Amino acid sequence: MKKFRKVLDGLTTSSPGGNIGSPSCGSAAGTPTAAPTPKEIDIQETLVSENFQLCKTVRHGFPYQPTALAFDPVQKILAIGSRSGGIRILGRPGVDCYCHHESGSAVLQLQFLINEGALVTACADDTLHLWNLRQRRPAILHSLKFNRERITFCHLPFQSKWLYVGTERGNTHIVNIESFILSGYVIMWNKAIELSTKTHPGPVVHLSDSPKDEGKLLIGFESGTIVQWDLRGKKADFRIYYDEAIHSVSWHHEGKQFMCSHSDGSLTLWNLRNTSKPFQVTFPHGKIQKDGRKESCKPILKVEYKTSRNSEPFVIFSGGLSYDKAGRRPTLTIMHGKAITVLEMDHPIVEFMALCETPYNNEVQEPYAVVVLLEKDLIVVDLTQSNFPVFENPYPMDIHESPVTCTAYFADCPPDIIPILYSIGAKHKKTGYSQKEWPISGGTWTLGSHTYPEIIITGHADGSIKFWDASAFTLQMLYKLKTSKVFEKPKQGEGRAAELVEEDPFAVQMVSWCPQSRIFCVVGISAHVILYRFSKYDANTQIVSLEVRLQCESEDVITPSENENNPCFSESGSHSPQPHHQHAASPGSGTPDGIKDSIPCLKVKDRMVRVPPGYQADLVIQLLWVDGDPPQQITSLDINSAYGLLAFGNCNGLAVVDYLQKTILLCMSTLDLYGAADPYQRLTRSPRRNRQSTSGSLTELSDNQQSIDMERSKSPTSGNLHTHTHTHTHTHTHIYIPSTTKYIFPVWKCLVICTLKHCWDAIVFKHERYIQNAACEHITHHQKSRENSFSRSRSSSVSSIDRDTKEAITTLQFGESYGRKSDVLPTPCLWVGTSLGMVLLIPISIPTDQEERMEEPVTIGPSGAVLMLKGSVLRFGFLDCMGALIQSPCEVWRDLNAPEDPDRPRRRKLVHFSPSSSQDACGEGHLAVLCSERQAKVFLMPSQSCLFVHNITESSFVLRADVISVCNSVCLACFCANGHVMTLSLPSLRPLMDCSYLPLTDMRIARTFFFTNGGQALYLSSPTEIQRITYSQEMCDNLQEMLGELFTPIETPEAQNRGFLKGFFGGNAHTFDREELFGEAAAGKASRSLAQHIPGQAGVEGMKVAASGAVGELARARIALDERGQRLGELEERTALMMTSAETFSKHAHELMLKCKDKKWYQF
Repeated sequence: MKKFRKVLDGLTTSSPGGNIGSPSCGSAAGTPTAAPTPKEIDIQETLVSENFQLCKTVRHGFPYQPTALAFDPVQKILAIGSRSGGIRILGRPGVDCYCHHESGSAVLQLQFLINEGALVTACADDTLHLWNLRQRRPAILHSLKFNRERITFCHLPFQSKWLYVGTERGNTHIVNIESFILSGYVIMWNKAIELSTKTHPGPVVHLSDSPKDEGKLLIGFESGTIVQWDLRGKKADFRIYYDEAIHSVSWHHEGKQFMCSHSDGSLTLWNLRNTSKPFQVTFPHGKIQKDGRKESCKPILKVEYKTSRNSEPFVIFSGGLSYDKAGRRPTLTIMHGKAITVLEMDHPIVEFMALCETPYNNEVQEPYAVVVLLEKDLIVVDLTQSNFPVFENPYPMDIHESPVTCTAYFADCPPDIIPILYSIGAKHKKTGYSQKEWPISGGTWTLGSHTYPEIIITGHADGSIKFWDASAFTLQMLYKLKTSKVFEKPKQGEGRAAELVEEDPFAVQMVSWCPQSRIFCVVGISAHVILYRFSKYDANTQIVSLEVRLQCESEDVITPSENENNPCFSESGSHSPQPHHQHAASPGSGTPDGIKDSIPCLKVKDRMVRVPPGYQADLVIQLLWVDGDPPQQITSLDINSAYGLLAFGNCNGLAVVDYLQKTILLCMSTLDLYGAADPYQRLTRSPRRNRQSTSGSLTELSDNQQSIDMERSKSPTSGNLHTHTHTHTHTHTHIYIPSTTKYIFPVWKCLVICTLKHCWDAIVFKHERYIQNAACEHITHHQKSRENSFSRSRSSSVSSIDRDTKEAITTLQFGESYGRKSDVLPTPCLWVGTSLGMVLLIPISIPTDQEERMEEPVTIGPSGAVLMLKGSVLRFGFLDCMGALIQSPCEVWRDLNAPEDPDRPRRRKLVHFSPSSSQDACGEGHLAVLCSERQAKVFLMPSQSCLFVHNITESSFVLRADVISVCNSVCLACFCANGHVMTLSLPSLRPLMDCSYLPLTDMRIARTFFFTNGGQALYLSSPTEIQRITYSQEMCDNLQEMLGELFTPIETPEAQNRGFLKGFFGGNAHTFDREELFGEAAAGKASRSLAQHIPGQAGVEGMKVAASGAVGELARARIALDERGQRLGELEERTALMMTSAETFSKHAHELMLKCKDKKWYQF
């Protein structure tokens, strides 16, 4: 615990950073001493470095680029490998584990040690790994790196400790699973095939032991050669040479037949009695053509031949369709007797696997389901019903149903919000699923004690919004909202939306949500804002639309001599816009040259629409085209339900909307917000005029300032607003906004808006490769321009600043604050942050009475208060003088569509969050936390004195920053582009944690990174997966309790009694001793150069971690046995050394005795 004190007498002139306020305009001027200021600030900071630790918690979504699949039929858990080296292990809902190979090599194959709590992975770097699943965080126990051969196929027989490994050279090696050491027993390819064969058989593509005799190993080579190898006799029982390449082999459970799938789309059935030719050849999807020939078919990549006790066998395979049917989707075919069912898939099939009742391959298999792993989905088909329905997937595998474009994370939500969202969303769920329970039901999971309501919101490229219940490290979809339903459907190949954004005109760019009032706001890529209200009732409504003309100006420049006429904003005259005397162009109109002007990108439905319960659109705000230029995308947004106000900005300016009265209160360029308080003393610009018909190219600019007409800039009060309201309440408002420079950014080409490296939300991520290159060039250029900008003095050339960059609105926040230094009590304010590091305060006057609020206008106007930071402003936060976080006021949710109750009229109920109940504390002011991409500052309000300054980074820049609550205190959390996650104490800005976590290799991470309360954060780790992390030591300590157990002690099912005759005539499979064949005593040691054994980091330590779980006693017993075995081994080695030493001593003594036997005493 550390205590900070700072005397404020004379702080205005001596504190670091100083008071960077500028001269105010009009009545905004005030004396700092008029407001009461405390003599000292006394805040006890409770956070220390020991409160923070960074670690991953859980990963949600579908594994990106999956490559392999495995299933444990006893434990009933599923494993999925990916191209990036990741492994997802799934069980019952809540049992979801992610682990990753450090090498990052693709996972080629997965093999469970059935009912042993272990998993073998074969990776593309020719390394085998043994994972321990008896702990909540799986870890590698052993690794074996092959140096001279490439791994192509692995097979581990049930209840065996010897793993068969096939290689690209055609050889088969054998690995001891317990020690992970190669056996000296090797099946060389030249011994497996006949000596007369002149060609190499190719890589090993299949290995399996015969169900009839475990001493027989079936080896399939890619070229079409199949060999059954007698492990005892070290010779081939039979060899099959087939013309077509083999992709897979599957045994009949009796061990007398097996089926192969081939590259020509055929299935061959072989009988062991006669291996000279196939017993049966079928082309399931190949038809006979007119000339009598079979039509060519695609390869059958995999086949499974499963028997059933009460019905015909199942033959399940993927592929095999004819080539002439172009455009057909990938299929899975199920042949059951004479019935053939073809299941079409939405994505290519990576792997599939039949789930059977028994783990023994020599028993009737009884398949009950098929797991199908697709490139972008996981499907389980029910085989017990004739129509083969699919199971409803309990995992959130559809996060990427449409590409994710933004995320938001809310912890400790109101407890009633999740049930009500779920009840609304459940009405729209799909039907037709299998009625049986989800078959992947392994593991155990219990609701931890450290849980609270959490919600994740994802925005998508198709305009949809998904609300997810993220409580207790799980993820379940609650509700889906489609923003595209607000607009008319654009016609194919034409229309304004098609010209602006070719493929995704409704893509969600950012969201703002107030859980208490349930007000929800969405910003779209087509420069539109949609405000939603929540209702439990359906309704007939007509959507109100406001259209804003907010565009940059390039043709008018004011000389410095006119600077003295800069407009000032008075409290009485600058609050509400006045109608313009000249009518603006109506929507759909254009200039005489046909240039688009005053046209929104999308057309809002202007008729009555029926909206279901849930979120219902209340207001749509759209930016307009101006003189053929599309509107710039929105870069910042904030909404406050208590005030009834919504604010948004872009690289041209700021707009504030009263969504209760459906009016625009303020709309002006960023430069006009300063008035005379601009620290750079830049010049205002005149409103943009329509171009003349004689103008040339759209991008043509004149460099001669003398030839440009000079016209004064008009504020909103001087008549630049035109409003007209239709009788059906569909309102259009056109506003001319001046700005400084011209940037023509077509939305489908412009990837970064207004040269801001922190505006990741305004990036279109449609073409990843092009985006990354463009952003890298942008970051390099912008870093140079930013350094140059801040190295100048405030009196340097303003024209160079204007040329460097346009000043965009980068962050907004409503809150109770002091808009002027002379204010005695806090009032509603809007904090505005810009790309040049400037912070402006805009006071707002709101009627307090409910009836007056709906009728009287809200007045708003810049106060001239300006603060400055280094770098683009990212985040604001407010603390009271006791150091507690001040939340923005909000409105309690009320259902506007609910039936009227005469006895209880609906009234707005506002909630003001203030942790300090003392009136004296409120009167003392509050602390404002300001964070930019380079720097953080804490100011005391209303004196605007800078108390603390911290330069966060010099070599990089901050991408995301949030003031969050953790461990019953408050801190500032930052994520930098160099991958560092940092936390700073508040208000002293003392560094608490600086962890190098994740370098910015993909801008998707920057676009979706989000901090939330409780020490948690998330980001999109791949296009299909959400990674959640924690930076709280308390949560890291409780992580083991909150995760699910992958392994549960289950008795292995007993093998069926084979009977006397089957045991007598069926071979001697049970007498086969692999240890006798493959052990070091019989087979010798393998070459050391062939493979290298790498001990895992887990080892006994990983086993000790497992001892704290549900299988603690078993794990402790295993640890004790391992340690006892190690001690016994060491004792045995010492005993052997002693015996050797004793024998040597005896030998030397005997030789000495013989030498001295015949000598006399005097000869010594």
